[in-house]
Amino acid sequence: MRFARELRDGALARALASSLPALVARGRSYKLMEVCGGHTHAIYRYGIESLLPDGVELVHGPGCPVCVLPMGRVDDAIEIARRPGVILTCFGDMLRVPGSRGSLLEAKARGADVRMVYSPLDALRIATENPQREVVFFAIGFETTAPSTALTLRRARAQRVRNFSCVCNHVTIEPPLRALLDSPELELDGFIGPGHVATVIGARPFEFIPREYGKPVVISGFEPLDVLQSIELLLAQLAAGRCEVEIQYRRVVGWDGNQRAREAMAEVFATREHFEWRGLGSIPYSALRLSDAYAELDAERRFALESVQVADPRECQCGEVLKGVIKPWECRVFGTACTPERAIGACMVSPEGACAAYYSYGRHVRDGEPTTTTAV
Repeated sequence: MRFARELRDGALARALASSLPALVARGRSYKLMEVCGGHTHAIYRYGIESLLPDGVELVHGPGCPVCVLPMGRVDDAIEIARRPGVILTCFGDMLRVPGSRGSLLEAKARGADVRMVYSPLDALRIATENPQREVVFFAIGFETTAPSTALTLRRARAQRVRNFSCVCNHVTIEPPLRALLDSPELELDGFIGPGHVATVIGARPFEFIPREYGKPVVISGFEPLDVLQSIELLLAQLAAGRCEVEIQYRRVVGWDGNQRAREAMAEVFATREHFEWRGLGSIPYSALRLSDAYAELDAERRFALESVQVADPRECQCGEVLKGVIKPWECRVFGTACTPERAIGACMVSPEGACAAYYSYGRHVRDGEPTTTTAV
């Protein structure tokens, strides 16, 4: 706990923030994207935006895996859960994500056997304890959680658990970042890179951003001082005319990531040719499926799923939020028709969602700007 307290020290945060104005050119504006929803919550929980110089703006990226999952995939999960003899398992933040026909929590209330698990190994245990039932794990996440799914599928095959299968919704970080950088809607100056993803894949895969797009990247941790220092490093690069990938989160992240985790992913998964992202549309080669070697554990094949693209409700602006085009409080239903208790969009449901962060820590609007919690 002492280490965590040091990374939340208010005096250190204010001292660090006092060095930022010297890095900002007069009359210039800076737009920095925090890719991961975990960073968004840290920013608004600790009031980091209030410590930044004028002209430095933070915008949200597509790094919340629950938020980017399209409604059609939620409908697939509900369809499986409704089938006789099926136990559908998923992480808790998936339960209230709305599909076009309600949520998994609502399907559970209507009699479907939907169970929250903390890891895919919990789902495998449920399968071994219920050999007469079909147990399906609804897997989500970027490269952060994909290794645990891969290792669980390895174990299921080694133990010959025949009643276990997986719906794979794992996505990869590079393609959506390319889609954002190629978008004419958004002008960015730099990226606060996702520390948890980089723990697995390393910092090296982000080098395409400075090399091809001329934007600096700093891989950041998730405590308030981590984020502040990452902003300082980005502004220092911009002030010096440098453009590279730096690792602020050195206590966890290396250049090449976790080799064993990457090997497990390469064995178990293959790349999908097409995958629909909420708000970003179809992005080629941006998601994972089970490889042919693990076809017998693929719930999409076992249940002959035919995923259908489903448009978000017209009033929902999650897509613009995920692309950083608007702030959550600018959405026309934010905090009124759309709340965490009765969400219209996934960004309000997920614990990493930008709308959930704004609602919890900065939902009230005053003079056109959201108020935030007191700075660290």
